[in-house]
Amino acid sequence: MSKTSPFKVFSGTNSRYLAEKICNSLGCQLGNMNITHFADGEFAVSFEESIRGAHVFLVQSTFPNSDNLMELLLMIDAAKRASAKSIVAVIPYFGWARQDRKDKPRVSIGAKLVADLLSVAGIDRLITMDLHADQIQGFFDIPVDHLYASGIFLPYIQSLNLKNLVIATPDVGGSKRASTYSKYLGVPLVLCNKTRERANEVATMQIIGDVKDKNVILIDDMVDTAGTITKAADVMKEAGAVSVRAIASHCVMSGPASERVQSSMLEEIVFTDSIPYSNRSAKVKQLTIADMFAETVRRVMNNESISDQYII
Repeated sequence: MSKTSPFKVFSGTNSRYLAEKICNSLGCQLGNMNITHFADGEFAVSFEESIRGAHVFLVQSTFPNSDNLMELLLMIDAAKRASAKSIVAVIPYFGWARQDRKDKPRVSIGAKLVADLLSVAGIDRLITMDLHADQIQGFFDIPVDHLYASGIFLPYIQSLNLKNLVIATPDVGGSKRASTYSKYLGVPLVLCNKTRERANEVATMQIIGDVKDKNVILIDDMVDTAGTITKAADVMKEAGAVSVRAIASHCVMSGPASERVQSSMLEEIVFTDSIPYSNRSAKVKQLTIADMFAETVRRVMNNESISDQYII
């Protein structure tokens, strides 16, 4: 009677492009699922094949709008009610992660709320990448496999063969991430100290370190309106940098971001494909994370360690 439980991969609507790449890497078919939309904006999810006793991997980033999160929650609930053996949420971009604490009175902690929603819906494991704050892993009482895009970005940086390279961070909050890159590459670290008057609007920025006659690479976890990253690039060019590039895990790129990047002093900005990007800019490049996630899925299914996937 004993038989190894099968695994199946399904995708939400807006992450299908990535799920198909993951399935190609795994050598499996993407599962058949139907999402029905009603006139009032409500939608329903149904699996169009049996998943009884199967390990189910649900690929869906929770980027804006909130329909992506709701779709994932319905997928989880449907899988649980269809007697899946286990449910693994594969969320390359974990939204609401900037709301990870109370930074002023009477505000929500959105990241904890989303963690609770996913847990109550019924996931058994989370696979995600480059959380805005590492402590968000502690919001879950289930295993969290937290991957890092450095495994994709570091080989790309090395392929550029840049002389007089400097790693920089557009704000002090990202100094830990940038520091790991600079130590691995054996190059100096430069910080930017910024002040904001309000959300998504940078007031002032100062450079801490020397960028004169250097090739600078800015490291960040996400780019939303691109105000900070483009301001940092412009300030560094004014300070004598030879070139400025940026690398960020998540391509949120909302509002005027594409126009800002295009008109900035950035040579290029490199993202992963954790979020789809349609408003194209000639300076934007995306590297796929499909193979990294596919390998993690394979190791989870085979009960193997994923730690040697990490470069830093």
